[in-house]
Amino acid sequence: MNGSGEGWLGDTSGAESGLWVRGVDYMAGWRVAREAADQLNFALLLAEFEPSELRAVAATNDDGRGVVRLVGLPGAAVRLAGLLERLADGDGDAR
Repeated sequence: MNGSGEGWLGDTSGAESGLWVRGVDYMAGWRVAREAADQLNFALLLAEFEPSELRAVAATNDDGRGVVRLVGLPGAAVRLAGLLERLADGDGDAR
């Protein structure tokens, strides 16, 4: 992984690119992604991130599988990275 975030999830353009494939159930994948995004957004709120600075967004890929994208301001992404690094190091205090 090169740090850019591109490529490691595969192609996630899918339904958002406007290329819909007949017979693919995009809604089922989106619903699964929406539930995961809602759960992640709740966790982000608990970690004191505002939705205007960082949020999870549900989408689908080409074959209808759900995808969750994290979108937000660069500073919020850096803050989240710091929290995750501390958790990975066993600090325990995520704030």
